[in-house]
Amino acid sequence: MRADLATPLTGRPMKAELRKQLHASRNALPPADRERFSESITRSVLALDDYRRARAVMGYMTFGSEFMTQRFVHHVLGEGKMLVLPRIRRTDNRLELYQVRDFDNDLAAGPWGIREPRPDVCSAVELPGIDFVLVPGLGFNVQGDRLGYGRGYYDRLLVDRDPHTALVAAAFSVQLVDEVPIGEHDVPVDLVITERSLHRRVAH
Repeated sequence: MRADLATPLTGRPMKAELRKQLHASRNALPPADRERFSESITRSVLALDDYRRARAVMGYMTFGSEFMTQRFVHHVLGEGKMLVLPRIRRTDNRLELYQVRDFDNDLAAGPWGIREPRPDVCSAVELPGIDFVLVPGLGFNVQGDRLGYGRGYYDRLLVDRDPHTALVAAAFSVQLVDEVPIGEHDVPVDLVITERSLHRRVAH
């Protein structure tokens, strides 16, 4: 199946349909459930050895009905770790990374209203210096294959990651699917954590 999905003619329509379904499923979760599930997932993420060992951690600010990252990013700062957040570079649609020290002064609304670092007050960071990355996405399977939002920001960024950098996805169980259509440039995550389960990618 994956060989077929790698071709543009079959992969794009299937990805588009799957994104539509996953958006609907995630949006259908009651806000109280999203909050409760996010709390459970956050506890699991913070308990990971990969997170505890990390000195520099990359997160993201929640958009729409995503996993709620507020507690996670505040915990990173509270533990004295370096918190890194992404900013979209409009000229070529890539992500730039910046260290954030103060949520009140270091962030401003970017595209789609997502809060992102202000380059005039934040220091730029390079991906190889980051130990742990919390990766967003619309859908995942238990092998760590990831379906993003279709713009390729994270796939372009993570291709240059250090092999020792932990890539972890926090997602609701409704975002788990049996198969994810993938292409040669799609970057999988090492671990998928939901409110019900934890799935670690097995290297082939």
